[in-house]
Amino acid sequence: MSADKLNYAQVNRDVMRPLFNPTAAWWGGIGLVSIGFVIGLYCLGMQLVWGLGVAGYHPPVFWGVYITTFVFWVGIGHAGTLISAILFLTRSRWRTGIYRAAEAMTIFAVMTAALFPGIHVGRMWQAYWLFPYPNQRQLWQNFKSPLMWDVFAVSTYFTVSTVFFLIGLVPDIAAVRDNTRGLTKKLYGAMSLGWRGTDRQWRHYMAAYGFFAALATPLVLSVHSVVSWDFAMADTPGWHSTLFPPYFVAGAIFSGCAMVITLMLPLTKLFKLEAYIHTWHFEHLAKLCMFTGGILTFAYGTEYFVAWYSDNMYEWGIFVDRVVGKYWWVFAMMVACNCVIPLLWWFKKVRTSFVGLFVVSIIINIGMWFERFNIIASSLAHSFDPGSWVYYTPNHIEIGILIFSFAWFFLWFLLFVKIMPSVAIAEVKETLRPPLRHDEEAAAK
Repeated sequence: MSADKLNYAQVNRDVMRPLFNPTAAWWGGIGLVSIGFVIGLYCLGMQLVWGLGVAGYHPPVFWGVYITTFVFWVGIGHAGTLISAILFLTRSRWRTGIYRAAEAMTIFAVMTAALFPGIHVGRMWQAYWLFPYPNQRQLWQNFKSPLMWDVFAVSTYFTVSTVFFLIGLVPDIAAVRDNTRGLTKKLYGAMSLGWRGTDRQWRHYMAAYGFFAALATPLVLSVHSVVSWDFAMADTPGWHSTLFPPYFVAGAIFSGCAMVITLMLPLTKLFKLEAYIHTWHFEHLAKLCMFTGGILTFAYGTEYFVAWYSDNMYEWGIFVDRVVGKYWWVFAMMVACNCVIPLLWWFKKVRTSFVGLFVVSIIINIGMWFERFNIIASSLAHSFDPGSWVYYTPNHIEIGILIFSFAWFFLWFLLFVKIMPSVAIAEVKETLRPPLRHDEEAAAK
């Protein structure tokens, strides 16, 4: 149905249609996720039994796939807050169809990232040592460490994003409640917090939503800046740079928007939501990727210029090694996927086609993972002492746990689209003409 013929009842029916009705495509997704879980849990079990020695770590590279994947998933989580909070404050109309799924993606991406500090330290059952609380062991965390700053930044981001997400869901949960029966109705009734859609409730809702949008907006800049300080505060060649905070923020938005496209395109086609999520939405996301991708390409060039201009042989050596050394293939993947292939979106025909959007968005996310690997592994493997230079490559255990992280993320997203409206019902209705009274309808006929 075209958007100009929609009414309130039709919006309810269309958006709620995917709920509680598992389709063959949904079960296929669950099957793929299950395969990823089996592979990942086997590899994780091997690491828990035998220790971190089964991973590919060896001196001096003790940050590898796990920290790379942690930074990757924290970056993915940025697009949800950007699309939802910042575009809400600027009253951008194109956020309406896609922001709900983007917000959910943020929550699940941060949940996935949170797994990796525990996986990285090896003894996951002793992860409580990382938390800052008085204890009988007389241990206390080093608050001067950027790793501790990560704990506070990411946990704050997760908390605010979750509250923001749940507040936005309340009117839509109430709509689902009113269209269900029995135990399901009671469960959604409890989650809807007594929502009745009164004028007073709407005024409080909009005030709370605006407050959390304003609170969440600075987090887009602050959280990934803090993550970048894990590297920028170290003396390791290739890391110690003031460029990292804006560089990481641009990269996070770049990869996050690409992931929104990757998730939303199949969702739109499978659940027949074209009346609510148009090519227009995806084209704006592609343009945002083009903008942040340009910033990222400029940052890559600036890194090399600063390293050359510094006349520091250690700093320049690592950048030369990235291009012509053993990690040349990682650098080539990063540049091709993040700088060259996304240029296809400058052609309107490509950025408005399903295949062009979907394929390029996947390539961008592959390139962004390789970018983080290029930063982390190559710098540690080619540090100050030539006698310590090594060639670190991930082994099957690390690759299996990487696959597990994607299975974990997609499992949560698949569950989300089956129990919650993936398009904001209340905001879509705001874009429609209000229903006519019976006398007005008769006059219109």
